[in-house]
Amino acid sequence: MTTIELKATRRHLEGKKVQQLRDKGITPAHLFGPGIGSEAIQVDTTALRQTLAEAGHTRLVTLHLGHEKSPRTVMVREIQFNNRNNKLVHVDFYQVNLTENIKVEVPIILIGESVAAKAKGNTLVQELNFLTVQCLPTDIPSSFEVDIAPLITAESMIRVRDIQIPKAVTVMNDTGVVIARIAVEKAEVEKPKEEAAAEGAEATAEGTATDEKKSADKAEKKA
Repeated sequence: MTTIELKATRRHLEGKKVQQLRDKGITPAHLFGPGIGSEAIQVDTTALRQTLAEAGHTRLVTLHLGHEKSPRTVMVREIQFNNRNNKLVHVDFYQVNLTENIKVEVPIILIGESVAAKAKGNTLVQELNFLTVQCLPTDIPSSFEVDIAPLITAESMIRVRDIQIPKAVTVMNDTGVVIARIAVEKAEVEKPKEEAAAEGAEATAEGTATDEKKSADKAEKKA
């Protein structure tokens, strides 16, 4: 696996003034973690976008900060976008300790094909999109690939306990939680034509009887 590297410098602009940085193609960010205070930093936006695409929220990034001789090992913790134009607004980096366990959410990716999912009226449903795991930073999986081939009937389900987990990784989710299943569309039961016709005739007869009763009541009142 290739090392992901990123350069950053310390940031002196705060508040509304950081928009000046964004206008110049620089994204404001924060660096924090155990044993260090929060540091305001800034990163070239183009390089940052490439890093985010490669690292996601699970891979380690070697952060070269200013003129420091030793790089920082960090992970992407939070990304903020502008909802109107999808431009990067802010990023938080978490500095990890390589000798201490960390808790992180790892994406679940469904692969393969399901016979049941192809059947008419059936739909594949992914109930769980992430697994919460705890492990050393260097042991974090980039994702969990789950083969949906075992879903061969509408009653089939894949649960957390059914997938392969590396020994160095501890899953925090309940093992009985469903990851994927087949949803069956409930079809409306059509009644036989004879039965439907009989019900229609019965309804008509009831309506006629009601009308006749109302007419009789009116005639009685007039009398």
